[in-house]
Amino acid sequence: MNPHARPKVSPSGGVRPQERRQAGSRSPPPRGLRRLRGPVGRGVVLPRLRTVKGLLLRLSELDPDAATAVRVIAHFEALLGGGLDPATLARSTAGLAGCPAGLELPDGRAARYGPGGVALAGAPGHVSGRVELEPAGRVWLERPGAPGPFDELVLEWMAIAARVLAGRPRQTRPPRAADPALVELVLSGREDAPDRARALRLLGLAPETPLRVVAVAGGRETDVGVEAVALLGRGALPGSVRVARVGSLGAVLVQRPGGPHGGTGSPAAELRAAVRDRARDRSADRAPARGIRVGVGGAADPLDARTSWEQARAALRFTVPGAPEEAVADHDELGPVALLADIPVERLREQADVRRLAELADRERGGQGTDPLAALAAFCRTGSLRQAAAELHLHHSSVAARLTHVERELGWRLRDPRDRFRAQLALYALRLAGKPDVD
Repeated sequence: MNPHARPKVSPSGGVRPQERRQAGSRSPPPRGLRRLRGPVGRGVVLPRLRTVKGLLLRLSELDPDAATAVRVIAHFEALLGGGLDPATLARSTAGLAGCPAGLELPDGRAARYGPGGVALAGAPGHVSGRVELEPAGRVWLERPGAPGPFDELVLEWMAIAARVLAGRPRQTRPPRAADPALVELVLSGREDAPDRARALRLLGLAPETPLRVVAVAGGRETDVGVEAVALLGRGALPGSVRVARVGSLGAVLVQRPGGPHGGTGSPAAELRAAVRDRARDRSADRAPARGIRVGVGGAADPLDARTSWEQARAALRFTVPGAPEEAVADHDELGPVALLADIPVERLREQADVRRLAELADRERGGQGTDPLAALAAFCRTGSLRQAAAELHLHHSSVAARLTHVERELGWRLRDPRDRFRAQLALYALRLAGKPDVD
């Protein structure tokens, strides 16, 4: 048995390793998420749209987790389309998640319900996950033990509904979990143009409007498709957003409004804000970081989406988990630096600065656990010791000590713009040398 396999609850209550479903068979819902039956909340019934049902059947055969993500989204879309109030939102979320759920809105309204639909009094118990609302308030789940695999997605959508309750209209359309086969066809360079245009229309996208492709990578033991939907579920991206898992990555197709030819602006700023918000929420909950990374491709003709996909995957190689500025890379912003991705990995590893940086990182990982490369990256990007320290949540003297250590080991003077540029290039090359390709 794989010790890292995500458990799945059997109808009898036992736990068995997750297995790919056979077509036409029924499987129990993932741990921590109840199968939806009949009405949710009061008078709100899940939509039985033919397109959603067809997508669920196909996704259930290909990827049970993707099908569950669609069920979560359909649940909250149904709530948002009906008569919503705090009690209905908390009660239906608790029933969906199979654990107590609660919310506090900025105007003081609050509700807390158990999974059986009974209102709960008093302060919340063990809060397993939460999302803060602006300017005040929060939504949360109270699951005993570790969070369930879909709790983060449930919380993101509960927060979207809570913001609507608080009087903040939805500024963007929600992301849609798309059929992976259609997304792969759009990103393929082997299919004929008419087939790619048909796939775009089936995805609800316009073949004549420019789009961008975003590549999302998750940390270990995470479902990157669910991670991508959870990240985008914050409603950060205006326009039409389609999400699917392609290989080991989450692929996101983004068509933005604006002008006769469509909006071609990069979504990198909104994605960095979403990464920052998720990191803040997880820090407040003392939850481990998920190590999410994002690469943004350039604007492209939809029939040439493969070009944007290749750019997004190249940009992803420049990223590292952590600060949003490092976790999200935009191919357009990289400019000529993106050409480093074309250099063979063996040549990058043989370069003297790259080799010495790698040796330094290896020594520090085997020592006290400090990370001089994070301090170096923050200083190279900001050019300021205090800004770098604020970004890393360290005292500026600690950052200064780490930079002095790097200067001593590499022979650089980081106050010199030329050496700082050299250090930045070496950092990029080191990242590329460690990520030879992205599936």
